[in-house]
Amino acid sequence: MASEAAVIVPVPAQAGLQSRLADFAFVLFLLLIFVGLQPFAPRDPAALVAGESGFAGAGDVWRQVSYLGVFALVCFAAIRVQGFRALLCLSPIFAALLAWCALSALWSGAPDVVLRRALLEIVIVMSGMMSVVAVGAQRSLALLCGVLGAVLIVNWFSIPFVPNAVHLPGEIDPQLVGDWRGLYFHKNIAGSVSALTAILFFFRALKTRRLLDWGMFLGALIFTLMTRSKSSQGLVPVALAAGCLYAFVWRRGIDRAILSVGVLLAAVIVGTILIKDSGLMFRALEDPTEFTGRTVIWQAEVAFIRDHFLLGSGFGSFADTGAASPLHNYVGAAWVQNISHGHSAYLQLLVTIGAVGFLFAMLVFLAGPARAFWRHDSVRSESIPLLVAIFVFMVLHNFLESDFLEGDGPAWVIFVLMLAMLRDLEPLRPRRFLAGSNSR
Repeated sequence: MASEAAVIVPVPAQAGLQSRLADFAFVLFLLLIFVGLQPFAPRDPAALVAGESGFAGAGDVWRQVSYLGVFALVCFAAIRVQGFRALLCLSPIFAALLAWCALSALWSGAPDVVLRRALLEIVIVMSGMMSVVAVGAQRSLALLCGVLGAVLIVNWFSIPFVPNAVHLPGEIDPQLVGDWRGLYFHKNIAGSVSALTAILFFFRALKTRRLLDWGMFLGALIFTLMTRSKSSQGLVPVALAAGCLYAFVWRRGIDRAILSVGVLLAAVIVGTILIKDSGLMFRALEDPTEFTGRTVIWQAEVAFIRDHFLLGSGFGSFADTGAASPLHNYVGAAWVQNISHGHSAYLQLLVTIGAVGFLFAMLVFLAGPARAFWRHDSVRSESIPLLVAIFVFMVLHNFLESDFLEGDGPAWVIFVLMLAMLRDLEPLRPRRFLAGSNSR
């Protein structure tokens, strides 16, 4: 019996060590995404060339080393917990999408940029997906809330003490002056992160009913308002309503049918109104002052898509490529060389990876999650309404911003984690965690 005990006792301890290693790797990845290597970066002209991310770009050596190092640690931790099947964390269509992004270097005018950014994208996506595989959906949600909560606190304390936490006079766009940005490089990034933080803590507070969680939700909501990021502000209540509606309605088949018919009718009504008032809509799109100047970029994107519909310009070639920007010959102004993204992920995907890549992306980002949400219900997993809220926020947010496949963009990484959690919570998939990790 003593010899048997000597064999059995070390197993839980080893499993606990593996769990702590997986937690550490995941938190390190989250800190690299949500804090980065240059928090509170000044918005000087040299930084603006790098785009709204505030990082030095995909060619920065320290950035590459950091992500590769974290990726290696995540891989090691995930394989220790799940075995080599952890490498199969991507769906076949998602893997095909990433492969297509890399292959687009073959026809791009900037193949070195495309290949470098595609490899970075693969590293970031795999790091996020494998982290959830190693940690588990519920534990990863808790760690994500912890990191985003800490970021929110730092952002609040930075406003009175760190000058760069607010957009200062001297901005190229004077409308940005006074907007809160916290440790991020641009108020739109801070707005999307704080909005998603509010969504996370709202559903956490519904579950725990703790005043602290409600306070974090309120703090994130106010910070979102102070960034004056209009798209994020407007979508928070929509996302919360979608998650709550799913939680209360998605329990019986008849309720699902009623909701589905209602959404379909609403879409038809909206479509009819848009068609009826198409003249007004087109005039708004033609006015460069509407949508904070986005219409100029959209018009150029549509013109480029007409000429390069099937293959696009190559992944990651849209921004921070100077004269090699695919829109360079479609906009009669030099500012196009310094744009950071296309202010519509759907158009930007068509510009960069063409109709083929766009189809892959829509299957992964829209059709796949929608199908999974239809199969789930809020009774089996109380986390699903939260994931629905994140999904709705991101799908709508990407009409006016570009988050999908945006490297280490914080909103994009949260979306990747949502996809991984949804995959982990799939009701028809057997649980494969080792002994000692069943609490996740």
